[in-house]
Amino acid sequence: MSRRSLIAAGAAASAASGLVFAQGRRSNAAHFSLGYAPHEGSFASRGGRLEQIAFAADQGFTAWEDNEAAGRSVAEQEAMAKALTQRGMTMGVFVASMPQWARSRPLLGANDGSEREAFLADIRNAVPVAKRLNANRMTVVTGFLDPKVPIDIQTARVIDVMRRAGDIVSPHGIAMVMEPLNTRTNHPGVYMQTIAQGYAVARGANSPAVKILADLYHEQIQSGNLIPALEACWAEIGYIQFGDNPGRNEPTTGEINYATIVKWLRARKYTGVIGMEHGNATDGRVGEERLIAAYRAIDQV
Repeated sequence: MSRRSLIAAGAAASAASGLVFAQGRRSNAAHFSLGYAPHEGSFASRGGRLEQIAFAADQGFTAWEDNEAAGRSVAEQEAMAKALTQRGMTMGVFVASMPQWARSRPLLGANDGSEREAFLADIRNAVPVAKRLNANRMTVVTGFLDPKVPIDIQTARVIDVMRRAGDIVSPHGIAMVMEPLNTRTNHPGVYMQTIAQGYAVARGANSPAVKILADLYHEQIQSGNLIPALEACWAEIGYIQFGDNPGRNEPTTGEINYATIVKWLRARKYTGVIGMEHGNATDGRVGEERLIAAYRAIDQV
């Protein structure tokens, strides 16, 4: 079946479910085979956060993620958790310690340990957030490179602070997932740049609470070779995110063969959340329908 045929088939199914929704009846759309997780903005035309969660559930999505959840009020966090529970949806990641992107901070490998201590304080503060959200994964970014410190020393310090962070969250049944980021398009100067580098840090930390977030958009830009990278590092991967390249939009809009990756994940019996960490290639409701159709297409292969 051709890529174009797959997209067309998904679009037809999506249009049918959209018609039912428009007529005022809940869609009976089948659940996806994997736990794809939209986020606020994926279905912006449908209303606010809670309305978007309800719409996503009606389309067959079984998970949700919210990078900014830690910065929301307790009431907002509790309302989102309640909405997800009511619809039988799993909470994916939120960012436990938000980097200061404009300042290229933190420097977790620096000689001065103050930024490592601040990072650990963020992790402590994130534990009650995770509990309110019923989340067992939270994203961490391992900071930026310090040009004054040899890379091997920085790596040792990052391993050490991640092990300490793991000791904080492990008793609560939570795992941190470290996100490697690309330096070629989005995040010049970050410390962790590939899944393989995340694997080395996770193995060094040697904690069930320190794993890798495999964002395939970033990995495609930085290294490519996606399935072999997943295969080699699988034991330390705790979460996955999709996004096509170029453009960082939904699958089928770029060069990544997500249908093949979905088949590989199903063969691996992956049951975790897959964050839809991307935008919509087309604005408005048309773009939202195309987003749903794209996931139907890769999921039905």
